Amino acid sequence: MENILEVKDLHVTFDTYGGKVQAVRGVNFNLKKGETLAIVGESGSGKSVTTKALMGLIPKPAGKIPKGEIIFEGKDLAKLNDKHMQQIRGRDISMIFQDPMTSLNPTMKVGGQIMEGLIKHQKMNKAKAKDRAIELLDLVGIPNPKERINQYPHQFSGGMRQRVVIAIALACNPKILLADEPTTALDVTIQAQILELMKDIQKKTETSIVFITHDLGVVANVADRVAVMYAGKIVEIGTVDDIFYNPKHPYTWGLLGSMPTVDSKEDELIAIPGTPPDLMKPPKGDAFAARNPYAMKIDTEMEPPLFKVSDTHYAATWLLHEDAPQVEPPAAVKRRMKGFATADASDEKGEES
Repeated sequence: MENILEVKDLHVTFDTYGGKVQAVRGVNFNLKKGETLAIVGESGSGKSVTTKALMGLIPKPAGKIPKGEIIFEGKDLAKLNDKHMQQIRGRDISMIFQDPMTSLNPTMKVGGQIMEGLIKHQKMNKAKAKDRAIELLDLVGIPNPKERINQYPHQFSGGMRQRVVIAIALACNPKILLADEPTTALDVTIQAQILELMKDIQKKTETSIVFITHDLGVVANVADRVAVMYAGKIVEIGTVDDIFYNPKHPYTWGLLGSMPTVDSKEDELIAIPGTPPDLMKPPKGDAFAARNPYAMKIDTEMEPPLFKVSDTHYAATWLLHEDAPQVEPPAAVKRRMKGFATADASDEKGEES
């Protein structure tokens, strides 16, 4: 299947009073039609900045893309001006933001907010736009859409507001949907409903999704592939099975070890020691070296390349070099990997029955 989006050697910097922050440092990935790519990592790893770069929403003049390409339908989005990006935003690439209350205009009825994009990008008249807005509210599971279209955001619950935000993002049938931690502000039950809704909508519309999250538990249920980001770089990328059953980067081990699971009552959560590096002065070598209990001398001297684990799986760690010592994931991480496999097996058994 061909790529709908290709990101090549993307760099994003921000000029601050303290100096230049190198927020994204040479990110590469692609996205196929109908695929969900999850980008995971701690706060400050560069996940949200990457998606804002895809939308042309890097704040100027402080924010810049000094290097790299974002290829979409033959165009390099990194080189387009604001006027051209306005034609792509909403119509071809849409975004679901983290907090629905700040994403919605509190002074406008939700119907008007959905209709805006339809009138601007689809050139619909108000009557047709209203009919389509009602269809979209119904699609995202809001009951009585004909009545609720005339209500304001404060009249909706948090979960329902997020559904409205998804309806706005889907209004113009975008080819790519960027979801920036869309369930963080919601409780666990509503979170599950929103994730299920997104999976269902993707099946119907074949939209490609880039899903940003710090929660690996969410990733297992929604993604086809996973990119793990640290200090502005992708340190491991592969299919969901690659990342959950055969992780290779110590940072990925740390993320998996910090996940609570129902079956691991005897396990303590593994905290990753230390803090992420200062991206005004990125460290020499592997940025994770200072927090990596398996770090070798070379980690402080040279940055590791992305080593090929399989055709779908790559990881940037010197532990994959042929001369490196053999290191296994911590026992607690292995137990979690085994727990994922057991859960998947029981899910498949449940589906068959």
